[in-house]
Amino acid sequence: MALNKGKSNSNNNNRIGLSLIGIILCLYTIGLFASIWHLPNPTHRRRSWMERVKLPFGGSINLSRTGIEDVQANAIEVGGSDNSVTNDYATNPYIPEAKWPVSIRDEDGNFEDVLHPGHKAKGRDVKMQVPKMWIDDPVSIHQNKLMTRELAMKIGSCTTPNAHGDECPLSERTIYVAIASYRDYQCRDTVTSIFERAKYPERVRVGVTDQIVEGEDGPCDAPYRPCKEDPQQMLCKYKSQIDVFQVDAPLAIGPVFARHLGHRMYRGEYYYMQSDAHVTYTRDWDMDIIGQLEATKNEMAVLSTYLSDVVGNIDKNGKSLINTRPIMCNTDYENGQNNKYLRHGSQPEAVPTIRGTP
Repeated sequence: MALNKGKSNSNNNNRIGLSLIGIILCLYTIGLFASIWHLPNPTHRRRSWMERVKLPFGGSINLSRTGIEDVQANAIEVGGSDNSVTNDYATNPYIPEAKWPVSIRDEDGNFEDVLHPGHKAKGRDVKMQVPKMWIDDPVSIHQNKLMTRELAMKIGSCTTPNAHGDECPLSERTIYVAIASYRDYQCRDTVTSIFERAKYPERVRVGVTDQIVEGEDGPCDAPYRPCKEDPQQMLCKYKSQIDVFQVDAPLAIGPVFARHLGHRMYRGEYYYMQSDAHVTYTRDWDMDIIGQLEATKNEMAVLSTYLSDVVGNIDKNGKSLINTRPIMCNTDYENGQNNKYLRHGSQPEAVPTIRGTP
């Protein structure tokens, strides 16, 4: 009797074990299938054979699709059946001609309504009037492929009228700097240093998403003294090259949406840069960064860095005193008064050791 009972328990344990293995394999298969589904589709063909497949927990497997098929369909309707892209500004319907100077202030009354994503998630519709994207359908330009240099050089304004691509010298290629600021008192100092320390400030345009409490916070484009008293202040001298999109601070939902609004203010500048609102720029930063970017010999290259400390690293003339860069490590959350904040620990700065190309 004891032997039979032991065999029975063993069989039950085997069944339970096999059942658990079966469940794990089933979940793994579903996860693998979902991962493959979300991979980019190189041919961008509509997966019609999947449109009626439903997940067992009630959700349609198509709910997480990127919508690239719909965008591609719209591109075909606009561009014709051959889906071709010509590189001539006069005939290309996809790339609007980049103008300089330019400002969203000239588009007053031509904004569009969007639903605030934070309130929408709570089931409430709060409309915001925001600048339209410079290009409504970017897929119609790049066709979901790496752009050729010839096509990439057709995008970008120049301080010299009607000059494009290689016809425009490096010193005249325009730069758009997007800043997302949340009640940051240093924002105007950041914008000041952008223009004050650029070698060619006449080709720089700044777009600020300024999330403030009106009456408590100073606007990012407000100079310390009236422009009539001191017109040589950077915020006065280059006022026409500064666009500020003001947002009530209670509508702020983090940097991602604020940077999205900043991206909406882009108007075809040759270079695009994103900056924090508490940054001190160094002398000739524009030529320095452009030189680094052009050295990659890659139109798709993106430069990114974790900024060094200001103290002791910039001389009185605005020149950088260092040739090192911080090494981020040990990212963790630190406690604040009301919330936790992400903090990047860093090792002492060092000279970069990577050289050449892979």
